Amino acid sequence: MLDFAFESKADMLAKSKEYWNPGKTQFWEDSGIPLVIDRREGYFLYDVTGKRLIDVHLNGGTYNLGHRNPEVVSAVRHAMDRFDIGNHHFPSLARTALAERLIRTAPPGLSKVIYASGGGEAIDIALKTARHTTGRRRIVSVIKAYHGHTGLAVGTGDDRFSRLFLSDRPSEFTHVPFNSLEAMAEALAPGDVACVIMETIPATYGFPLPDPGYLEGVKKLCERYGTLYIADEVQTGLMRTGELWGITKHGIAPDILVTGKGLSGGVYPIAAVLVSERCAGWLTEDGFAHMASFGGAELGCVAAMTTLEICNRPSTRSMVHYISAEIGRGLARIMADNAGWFTGIRQNGLVIGLEFDHPEGAKLVMRSLYEHGIWAIFSTLDPKVLQYKPGLLLDPGLVEEILDRTAHAVALARP
Repeated sequence: MLDFAFESKADMLAKSKEYWNPGKTQFWEDSGIPLVIDRREGYFLYDVTGKRLIDVHLNGGTYNLGHRNPEVVSAVRHAMDRFDIGNHHFPSLARTALAERLIRTAPPGLSKVIYASGGGEAIDIALKTARHTTGRRRIVSVIKAYHGHTGLAVGTGDDRFSRLFLSDRPSEFTHVPFNSLEAMAEALAPGDVACVIMETIPATYGFPLPDPGYLEGVKKLCERYGTLYIADEVQTGLMRTGELWGITKHGIAPDILVTGKGLSGGVYPIAAVLVSERCAGWLTEDGFAHMASFGGAELGCVAAMTTLEICNRPSTRSMVHYISAEIGRGLARIMADNAGWFTGIRQNGLVIGLEFDHPEGAKLVMRSLYEHGIWAIFSTLDPKVLQYKPGLLLDPGLVEEILDRTAHAVALARP
């Protein structure tokens, strides 16, 4: 029984602007999406008015396994009879067990796990680790990248977010165009770059797919110039591409890998940084060098172990391949029916971006989808592209319903 309530949805939205975030709340109202999520179950969201939405945004993959996944919820409830957040200073049963399982399922060469409470903090840990390992300061990332909003992480992304907080430091952060090996080579050639940090598929930029050989070429350049390769798998990991880690589809063994969002099972915040033995030196030199009260919270570790087990099941892999194929075929039909408006599909497994022939086409489609009972979101740094991320465990009937609703929404959104 909740001990809070509001007079009406309008009252709640007004107080959201007064006490929480006026800019964000007003943005959604102005966009025609005054969504206030109440009940949620599986891949369904319900507004406080009772409006039902099928979630194909999943908060960036946080809800890969659906909202309130019964297995994850059950594991955390059971764990609460024994555990709480824990004490980050001491060895822990749950943290050690999860670390062992992450390393056993990781790309080769990774040997230690460092915990965070969220993806941005995990990225900061990864960047600090790279600087310690190499003794270098400079960090290279992709133009329009997104790696979080925390201290170092914000500097690797678009200057829309870094400049606001005076965190754009051109001497320390270099941004290069995605899919340009020439630009990457030029950035690394001076030999002073600690790391290249790469989303395997850049999310906030609208999921542009790497050209064949691009990521592999970046890794070779890193090896040539003594630079570490950080794979940001916060959105592409945990079976979204049809493999547990998207980077393994490119045959790359990164020096550092970051995971978050979906690792939580959508139930308890947790993120992790997996590092090679070479990069793990500071853990021995000064194990207290990074501390996070909620990093690797023991209840979060239980949620993550359950999530990792579900993602690793052969049945989950089979479902992802089935759903990817069905969604891909359905979207191709919808695009053919909307030639000149729906212009492209960027797809790797269940990482999907839909391109529209309008500078803010994805915003138009997002609103139309909302009206038709589907929740997807535009790409912040390329609003002509819709982020479209179906869940890993959708049943065939729901796949069909999603495609049917999408077909109607896309056609009606055409300006």
